[in-house]
Amino acid sequence: MKEAGLKKSRIRLISPSILSADFANLQSEIQKLTTAGADWIHVDVMDGNFVPNISIGLPVVEALKRVTELPLDVHLMIERPERYIEEFMKAGSAYLTIHVESTHQVESCLKQIRKLGGKAGLSLRPRTPVETLKPYLGMVDLVLVMTVEPGFGGQSFMLDQVQKLDWLDRERASLGLQFLIEVDGGINDKTKRAVGLADVLVAGSYVFKNDPKAAIQSLKSYD
Repeated sequence: MKEAGLKKSRIRLISPSILSADFANLQSEIQKLTTAGADWIHVDVMDGNFVPNISIGLPVVEALKRVTELPLDVHLMIERPERYIEEFMKAGSAYLTIHVESTHQVESCLKQIRKLGGKAGLSLRPRTPVETLKPYLGMVDLVLVMTVEPGFGGQSFMLDQVQKLDWLDRERASLGLQFLIEVDGGINDKTKRAVGLADVLVAGSYVFKNDPKAAIQSLKSYD
């Protein structure tokens, strides 16, 4: 494994997850994140089938698009995402990520996202071998590695998932690709050192339960 604290030439992006936000004051929460230096806004969409929880959907994505210019980083944890790709793109998704386990039409989903002008993302559950993604790496703009089981916020970081970042970084280099590596799950000022190869960090609890500006600046730093 490469050194966890490895410094990179790329700028690390921070995508706070609104799953941890105060939904009664969502617009002010987004404004707070913008002022604090967030790069993207991460939106978790769950259907209660693919994962054992239900969260926000299209109306919230549409509402977010009206109140922020930050790219919406939408993570679909839903069965058969092909049914909703066009709607989520129209709602304002910049990055739209599906799960390799959620559909038999992975390739067509990724192509549709790009055809509609979006950035295509692909994710996988912790128990899914990272090699499963290999046929699709040339079709994605982003790969999201989950370091918790998808479905709930506030879980503990799974260190054994870091090896997936190593594999993705090697494949990206050997194939001459430019997709971003994103990590979501238990990210804070301590676990960030284990994911030095990640280009984008998703953080919910750590950002919203602390001073957002200080938390985001801490995550951006490789120190």
